[in-house]
Amino acid sequence: MREKTNRKNVLAALLVIILAAGLLLPLAACGGEATPDARIAFYSDRDGNYELYVVDADGQNLTRLTDNDVWDQSPAWSPDGSRIAFVSSARGYLDIAVINSDGTGQTFLTATAATDGDPDWSPDGARIAFYSERDGNPEIYIMDADGANQTRLTDNDANDYVPVFSPDGTKIAYHSDIDGDFEIYVMDTDGGNRVQLTHNNEIMDLTPAWSPDGSRIAYCSEYDGDFEVYVMDADGQNRVQLTNNDALDIKVAWSASADRLAFASDRDGNLEIYTMKPDGSDPQRLTDNAAYDFWPDWSR
Repeated sequence: MREKTNRKNVLAALLVIILAAGLLLPLAACGGEATPDARIAFYSDRDGNYELYVVDADGQNLTRLTDNDVWDQSPAWSPDGSRIAFVSSARGYLDIAVINSDGTGQTFLTATAATDGDPDWSPDGARIAFYSERDGNPEIYIMDADGANQTRLTDNDANDYVPVFSPDGTKIAYHSDIDGDFEIYVMDTDGGNRVQLTHNNEIMDLTPAWSPDGSRIAYCSEYDGDFEVYVMDADGQNRVQLTNNDALDIKVAWSASADRLAFASDRDGNLEIYTMKPDGSDPQRLTDNAAYDFWPDWSR
């Protein structure tokens, strides 16, 4: 078992990464029972800096999508699998961009002298939610898939990150420290009717992910002392812990068939991508290298 002080140092560094849009970590894949044609997008520094990759759900056919000397991170598949939204530092600050799923046709959607991050597509592919610091602190925004009509949804002095659309497109889940520590919230897609789903004082709950049928939300929490993967009903009830170890288990994502969850873990020494069944059984390690592998997203 690693020393407690070392684990706290790792956790502190990790939180800086997550709460700043995941700026310093990567992603990858291999194994499991997901739909055969499903692919996992991720970012990794295995080739020297943060680039986007995709891999089959069984770990085969690893493909590098971006190849440059800037940061490319936080990938999100479009619903039809033809495009990937992501965060790029190519223009000197962090913008939301889109590429085709083969890595061609990069287009920038945002252009502000501030950090924009954590893109997520609406189920119909018409809109993208993201967070931005353009108004002084991280808030949730929404825009058309071509970058038009950028609209602020939250307006507070807190830090709001990682917006994700519900499968029916009517809600957005996200995490925020508006109550003093990070909790999971859900709101309408116009920013109204905010509901707090987790209520854990001095405990951080992060990175929500809707199940494909919209009935459950997976997320990561330090409820038991370190970050583990949990799942709850979409109304915040019936919390179930899925992982249980002394490692950091973070940034969960559902497969489109709902038969696997992908997540990042440092249980084997550094952050790698794993999958497991939705009940926490059958964990499978998907990546194995000295790099950071992080922020998995399954094609839908």
